[in-house]
Amino acid sequence: MIRLKNEKEIEGIRRSCHLLADMFNMVIPEVKPGISTKEIDELCKKFMLSHGGKPAWYRENFPGAACISVNEEVIHGIPSKKRIIQDGDIVSLDVGIDLDGYISDSTHTVMVGNVKPEWKKLVEVTRECLAAGIAACIAGNRISDISNAVNNIAVKNGYGVVYDYCGHGVGLDVHEDPNIPNCPGIGPNPRIQTGMVLAVEPMINLGTADVLLEDNEWTVITADGKASAHEEHTLAVFADHTEILTDLDYKKQS
Repeated sequence: MIRLKNEKEIEGIRRSCHLLADMFNMVIPEVKPGISTKEIDELCKKFMLSHGGKPAWYRENFPGAACISVNEEVIHGIPSKKRIIQDGDIVSLDVGIDLDGYISDSTHTVMVGNVKPEWKKLVEVTRECLAAGIAACIAGNRISDISNAVNNIAVKNGYGVVYDYCGHGVGLDVHEDPNIPNCPGIGPNPRIQTGMVLAVEPMINLGTADVLLEDNEWTVITADGKASAHEEHTLAVFADHTEILTDLDYKKQS
């Protein structure tokens, strides 16, 4: 069931999203060669707790405050003291904050140091895919308009679009209806309505679109071992515009 949010709920979700943006602005510069994914996770957790929030992922029993996926890891990378970030890595930080019961969700893929050109292009195109999906997320359109916008850019560039995982509704729980695929497919295709809060999140692979689940039953990797990039924003739909609630530059918009 799709739950449309009222003004009070959207304001609560907005506060959570702005706190998440503040966290990213603090953490992203710290993602450098030599830091472990566990240390990154601890930075995220410390920031949330010190500002009255808590990790939204705890609702789903994920063993970390942040999903930190490196190179061929698509999503749900588990923070580890043993996973040390190297020069040239691409690191996807997928984080949500539960602030007074309101949930935010966003992902940024960080390019660390001297990233090879083909990986840099992958990240840049994934960001283009997100921008296109956001542009299509307007009241009156359908969910498939988002899917097609994301897919068209990725396919034009020769990339694989992950089809096993997708965007979703968010705000009062981590994952809500509707699902928002990143490629065309069958299934529900509701019209986008005022009051929807949606997490649009392209997951784009350098090679095949196929993915595998690792033995830890959380981490998803590309089936061919090639790199993957992931970008995500939480959006609130209004009658006359769509607001990017997790915009890193939200203070300039207010």
